[in-house]
Amino acid sequence: MIGVMYPLESTSSVRMTRNHSAVMRGLQQFLGRKYEYEPKNQYEETYAHYPTEIVEKIRNQVSMSAIKALIVHMGSLKEGRKALILVSEGYTNIIPPQMRNADATMPGLGNPAARDPLAGSNDINEDRAAWSANLDMDQDLRDIYDTANKNNVAIYAVDPRGLPGFEFDINENVNIQTDSKYLTSTMDTLRVLADNTDGRAIVNRNDIATGMKAITRDQSAYYLIGYNSTQAPSDGKFHEIKVRVKRPGVQVRARKGYWALNQEQTARALAPPKAAVPKPVENAIASATARPSKATIVRTWIGSSRGENGKTRVTFTWEPLPKSPGDRPTGREEPARVSLMALGADGSLVFRGRVPDAALASAGAPPAAGSDASPPRQGQAAPARGPSRVVFDAPPGKVQLRISVEGASSQVLDSEVREIAVPDLTAAQPTLGTPAVLRGRTLPEFNRVKADADAVPIAVREFNRTERLLIRIPAYGPGGTSPVLKVHVLNRAGSTMNELQAAPSPKAGEQQIELPLASFPPGEYVIEIKAGDQDGDAKELLGFRVTG
Repeated sequence: MIGVMYPLESTSSVRMTRNHSAVMRGLQQFLGRKYEYEPKNQYEETYAHYPTEIVEKIRNQVSMSAIKALIVHMGSLKEGRKALILVSEGYTNIIPPQMRNADATMPGLGNPAARDPLAGSNDINEDRAAWSANLDMDQDLRDIYDTANKNNVAIYAVDPRGLPGFEFDINENVNIQTDSKYLTSTMDTLRVLADNTDGRAIVNRNDIATGMKAITRDQSAYYLIGYNSTQAPSDGKFHEIKVRVKRPGVQVRARKGYWALNQEQTARALAPPKAAVPKPVENAIASATARPSKATIVRTWIGSSRGENGKTRVTFTWEPLPKSPGDRPTGREEPARVSLMALGADGSLVFRGRVPDAALASAGAPPAAGSDASPPRQGQAAPARGPSRVVFDAPPGKVQLRISVEGASSQVLDSEVREIAVPDLTAAQPTLGTPAVLRGRTLPEFNRVKADADAVPIAVREFNRTERLLIRIPAYGPGGTSPVLKVHVLNRAGSTMNELQAAPSPKAGEQQIELPLASFPPGEYVIEIKAGDQDGDAKELLGFRVTG
């Protein structure tokens, strides 16, 4: 089975096949690009006009990172020996002074040495730079063959030039001595990769077919031997291995040795597995980072707080999903309102209304017109500016929500039936409602939100580091008291990062937490809110994501 991969391809696109005709067609598309800098794709255009030295380093990074990714991919395919045939003219981390142009696509630009064949000859600074570049190249090659050895991949390096006489074209004005050094150096990089992975270097020869047959023989019959060292070194050094056989007249080819783990790596390998992320933390992060389906056009949030006459006050908030960059117009109406019906476990009507239109009907209270200046009451809806909200009381237990998203012409754009569990918040012990999130993109906006006791919560859970969050949590203690809350920020593993302070909110029965996001690196986090120290005490988890 054979697969073909180009440096800019993803490993997910590599397909192993026995269709050798397709492989041959792929090989026939190979195009030598060494020291040619005209961009051939959009990615190359992004750095095409960089200095030639920078372009060469970027090309090395692209090629070598692709090789390592492919090796890891091959290691996941099977346990046995795998062969990676690397078609390359070799690597170098430095180029002659004659080619160090200010713009890789414009030979001679900003390079006084371009017309001097002797530039760099017998120059101690050039020798020092070459020595440093070779050290970097040795480390890059070691990263590759270490990865190959860990994944049991043998690298067969094939130089497609056959028997090359020169490394550079005559128009590069590089003298013969310098050219010879570079040619030897680049071919040596291919030999290093092959020799250190029990492969073969098919370089400096015109008969490539013989080398290809050798690759086939190597893959057709081999022994896979494993052993445990009695010394078990953990010094991070290279340890030689010699494999001998008693049969005369047999040539043995095997890896020359291995790099031992250092003490830190050994301790990490022997360490017990990390504790699993607590399921509630995992669920909180999942709910915050879940991407809406492409068919979804609105984002919703449902919160609960203590209502009247033993009921629970349910807050339903919705907001349109923002358009993604590059989305094409669909011609469909934009969501203008949401029609909501809530049914109890026995099928009785709990609420029916439209958001942000005034409620059509509500169990327990007459309809009322919405207003930003007045707090939402039973069956009251907020105007359609930003997120829209409706509030109604429901008995604790299961409630079925029938949600219909409508356009301005009352056409139904989307619908959903959802079942929620309405909690009982009348218990004597401390209880917590659902944390509501508000945000301010600027300090004045945040202060306005903070002063507004009835600001509409948002449904989004992804924020920028420049934003400030205000988290309001309904908290009830025995006898109408306000319980003391303990608030911590957790990372995605569930470990405590730092502690936050809860303060009284302008609204009775509520506390609020201020959370500036400037100090948070991009990632996922959880706010843990507890009303007590025991495991059984009331606790709420709020997940959110911070972007750059």
